[in-house]
Amino acid sequence: MCKKIFIAATEQHCGKTTTSVSLMHLARKKYGRVGFIKPVGPKPSKLNGYSMDKDAALIAEVYGLEEDMELMSPVVLHPGSTRRILDGEIPKEQLFERISDACRALEQKCDFLIIEGAGHGGVGSVLGMSNARVARELGAPVLLVSGGGIGNVIDAVSLNLAIYEKEGADVRVVMANKLIPSKRDTTLKYLTMAFAQEPFKVTGGFNYSPILANPTLNRISQILSAPLQGDPDKGMRIINETQLGAASAQRVIDLLHNSTLLVVTSSRDELLVTIASLYHIPEYQEKIAGMVISGISPVSKITQQIIDDSRIPYIKPGITTAEAFSIITDDVSKITAEDSQKISLIQRLAESELDFEMIDSIF
Repeated sequence: MCKKIFIAATEQHCGKTTTSVSLMHLARKKYGRVGFIKPVGPKPSKLNGYSMDKDAALIAEVYGLEEDMELMSPVVLHPGSTRRILDGEIPKEQLFERISDACRALEQKCDFLIIEGAGHGGVGSVLGMSNARVARELGAPVLLVSGGGIGNVIDAVSLNLAIYEKEGADVRVVMANKLIPSKRDTTLKYLTMAFAQEPFKVTGGFNYSPILANPTLNRISQILSAPLQGDPDKGMRIINETQLGAASAQRVIDLLHNSTLLVVTSSRDELLVTIASLYHIPEYQEKIAGMVISGISPVSKITQQIIDDSRIPYIKPGITTAEAFSIITDDVSKITAEDSQKISLIQRLAESELDFEMIDSIF
């Protein structure tokens, strides 16, 4: 019989997909065939020409599950899908049937099946397919991932439990994620006390890690819709800090930290030349991850030549400094199949920070 686990979250950006990647890694050490399905996919993407949710595509690429692509993402929501479903053009019953059929097919060929929800417990309610209802319909017990802290976790979990209880879904584990290492034991102690009367167990997820939370240069290139130039081999470099190059050149240099991305307007020749020149020095290569050259004016010819000669990675999106900085700071870094450094780290940390045997015994 196939063991099933529904990975849910109290809200967006809790680390749900990171948890799925981790459990896939750990389960494959114990079970012969581990499968994955994202029943409702709100973020369409393409893999080998096939339309599927981006998280399902990630798992398929990382774990070599391309043969199951048609089953891993049975319902993909595209722009306009919600209106078509509400208008009755796409029957809800048909969508549930598609999800159920795909899940049953994976159950028949798997020993362990990870089912990943989308967002918090109520996401999908507009279509009659909330995470809580899908979990109940598929008969899959729930692991609920939350953020870190104590009070905010208790509040978020309590709010989400209402919809899971209403739908009759079985929440068995709450996993507090992104924990402060020095407070991990204390946080889990008080969360366990707070939920002592609940039927589920409390466990710890990952400690907060800047490497997992922060974007790569490739990610910045993607969200700014502009190519990474200079040294493209640096695309996987992780950015620890984004700095607006608005002060004097000396002040900007003084404020550099390890792996800083600088956003500099195209008219600031003296700063662009200084940063490009410093990039030749190993000490500053550690500090300077690259540049986003903002603004719609072209960089002067001689400055551009110095930048190109330095091979410093840079992105020129053709938008204002304010727009570029806002897009970067508002983005929450997501894992992609190309993020090999992050994925390897997630898998290593999973072996030391997640209690898979406890989770497996409960499900």
